[in-house]
Amino acid sequence: MNTLAPADGEDRYRLPQHAHIVVYERDGGRGLLTVYDCGAAQKPPTAQLLGELGSVRADHEVQSNPTGYVVRMRESSVIERQGEGHWVVRAAE
Repeated sequence: MNTLAPADGEDRYRLPQHAHIVVYERDGGRGLLTVYDCGAAQKPPTAQLLGELGSVRADHEVQSNPTGYVVRMRESSVIERQGEGHWVVRAAE
């Protein structure tokens, strides 16, 4: 399941301004990133990506929870794969 809008290049996807990324962390293994277009909308996730979220270089807010954390985006951005199972978020160009 991945219905994120592609950005320029491979393994790059656009995130809307109010996207939420729910990061489920696992001990000694790859986690799961679940992307929602908007946390307030009662819609299913837009994408699920295996791996870890390395850094977020766009305006955002982070909230910890028992299984990981939630990244609430505050500006349009792009999520991009960097290496095997490693994702970063950058401000949209």
